[in-house]
Amino acid sequence: MLQANEIQQRFTQIQQSIQAAEQACRSGDAPDEIRNVIEKLSQQSQQAQSVVQGSDQQQMVQAIDSLESIGDEAKRVSRSLPTMPAELETAVTRVHAELSDLKHQLH
Repeated sequence: MLQANEIQQRFTQIQQSIQAAEQACRSGDAPDEIRNVIEKLSQQSQQAQSVVQGSDQQQMVQAIDSLESIGDEAKRVSRSLPTMPAELETAVTRVHAELSDLKHQLH
């Protein structure tokens, strides 16, 4: 199991990747479906921040699991869209990979 400070560091990296995905949504012709999922991911990430900054590892795991589920949704949506800006697809893939990797290390 990762230590709390390691989880917090990884979470900070994930938040930066989510911000990059948000930026890619704003700078390109992102379809509404993916915009909505990225917005949901961002909101959930902000809510999870206080949990991750805490010391309850069980709550941290639950918060990461929830984010990873939204990351899965983002990846599914991005793959199902006929047109997807390359920068945004890269950002979604990165967010999903980081969340998935952290989730697997926590379980």
